[in-house]
Amino acid sequence: MRKVNELLRELIAEESADLKDPRIGFLTITGVDTAPNLRTARVYYSVIGDDEQQKETAIALKGAAKRFQAAIGQQTRLKYTPVLEFRVDPSIEQGIRIDALLQQLHEEDTSDE
Repeated sequence: MRKVNELLRELIAEESADLKDPRIGFLTITGVDTAPNLRTARVYYSVIGDDEQQKETAIALKGAAKRFQAAIGQQTRLKYTPVLEFRVDPSIEQGIRIDALLQQLHEEDTSDE
């Protein structure tokens, strides 16, 4: 399944780079989690931008899902072409938040000295 997930991630990332939709911000496809029966796949992504930019990107990705599925069907030899479900990858935002907290702690430590 790891190979399938990585293959789908690469294909979707390539197709998303070719999209000319202005609603899509700075997009990174971070991972894919395909169901064992190959019927569905969750596509995780991150977008740099504010909440409005993230909402617009989510709408654009949902609209482009059929295009991604068609590309997967043409470029792979899977038994089924999975239905794609896009989800924001929370790990990037969590990492930024943790980094900010660590920076704050560091600043507090240096100000106490």
